[in-house]
Amino acid sequence: MPTEELKQDAARYLMQTYTRQPLAIARGRGTKVYDFEGREYLDFVGGIAVNILGHGHPDLIQAIQRQAAQLIHTSNLYYTEPQVKLAQVLVEHSFADKVFFCNSGAEANEAAIKLARRYSHDKYGAGRHEIVTMKNSFHGRTMATITATGQEKVQKGYEPLLPGFHYVAFNNLEELEQAVTDKTAAILLEPIQGEGGVHVADREYLKQVRALCTKKDVLLMFDEVQTGMGRTGTLFAYEQLGVQPDIMTLAKGLGGGMPIGACLAIDSVAQAFSPGSHASTFGGNPLACAAGLAVCRVLLEGQVLDHACRMGEHFAKGLSDLKERHRVVREVRGLGLLQGIELDMEGKVVVAECLARGILINGTGEHVLRFVPPLIITQLEIDRLLDTLTQIFSKQAA
Repeated sequence: MPTEELKQDAARYLMQTYTRQPLAIARGRGTKVYDFEGREYLDFVGGIAVNILGHGHPDLIQAIQRQAAQLIHTSNLYYTEPQVKLAQVLVEHSFADKVFFCNSGAEANEAAIKLARRYSHDKYGAGRHEIVTMKNSFHGRTMATITATGQEKVQKGYEPLLPGFHYVAFNNLEELEQAVTDKTAAILLEPIQGEGGVHVADREYLKQVRALCTKKDVLLMFDEVQTGMGRTGTLFAYEQLGVQPDIMTLAKGLGGGMPIGACLAIDSVAQAFSPGSHASTFGGNPLACAAGLAVCRVLLEGQVLDHACRMGEHFAKGLSDLKERHRVVREVRGLGLLQGIELDMEGKVVVAECLARGILINGTGEHVLRFVPPLIITQLEIDRLLDTLTQIFSKQAA
């Protein structure tokens, strides 16, 4: 279908909830995608940190095809092997003891919020239900998760919001300590704020947050929807930051493109969920879990994590060098293959310029560019992006 015809049909039939780029993607392979006219684009968006193995990875395709031919869905009234096996892999390679599966990052965070409140209610009774989150955070688009999100722009028009949430500045321990009271059930934060502008949590800050939670018997919840599954060079970002949470949420890269989310917890907390207390019809379906298993095997048994770590270091150095040469770059932030640069110009201009040059990138806010390519990205491809950014910034300075 021609791109213009597809855009017209989209305007006619779809609710207009997205600001889309003027591009219709027909297929993908590896780190590249192609439009309906056959033009090639190097993908530094990766489905917004989802396509961690790139496009068309043979192991992922085979796992999906094999499972689709065998069993797609049964509901959670019955046991299925892919769900139990995926839960086992996640538990064996994390701090957690139990897993709840759902379909997205928002649903995973919704489950975490409910689990924290249920745990606190069971242990302390009514009234100890408040959750402290961070300003400029992002946790999803359900009513609970937009309330948890510390950005007014995603909450506007949906008032009244869910009560019991308080927001403090990221990386500010003093504000956090003042916000924690005898009504606080949990603290929820992202190890790296992705949508909020690629801000990395300070290691010492996280250690102090962990100590505060332990002292006050408040649950520490990490939203690793974007940072999990190898994005930062280890399977989970908390491994590099030296702090273990009580609850962690995953999605995005977990299915390599298939919709799946997960809420992981230590056993003493997970026990707050009992039959009937939470559920998801599609959550943990065999097809999504088979995809998740394939992703985990590639990450854990191959060299992808090591490769991603090396490429992240190369990328960060390249962006830092870019900052030294171009005054338009205010700051470089990130970890592994979640990198961002803050600019003295509108980010959408650079996004459009890159698109015209055959490279897909993404902006968060008005002045920050975020790069979340597949973990299989190569040094040559990173250098191509860096060269392209150099050309764009030099043009702007001229």
